[in-house]
Amino acid sequence: VQLQASGGGLVQAGGSLRLTCATSRRTSSNNAMGWFRQAPGKEREFVGRINWSGGTYYADSVKGRFTISRDNAKGTMYLQMNTLKPEDTAAYYCAIGLRPYAGKESLEYRYWGQGTLVTVSS
Repeated sequence: VQLQASGGGLVQAGGSLRLTCATSRRTSSNNAMGWFRQAPGKEREFVGRINWSGGTYYADSVKGRFTISRDNAKGTMYLQMNTLKPEDTAAYYCAIGLRPYAGKESLEYRYWGQGTLVTVSS
């Protein structure tokens, strides 16, 4: 199973970026999908997830600024990031959950993509 995350880059504080996670439609369409991030020197942390049904859940640190969506027909998940802050700087990873519904724990996710780097300058 391959996941390909893309869309990272350098942006000024207050700006926006849209990350894309491409997967095999057969692999992802019946499972929850999530975004995690890892800043330099820090542990990986949960950003948000979208269930198979479309329900979303976000970490408090990004709530109201980030939006997750998915296109099951394409096997694609998106992370729209607005009002970016320097503390959002991290490598962002997408993952496919074990089941149609998932929470914020890494153990609930089976497949992981490589990270895409987001750098927010002040």
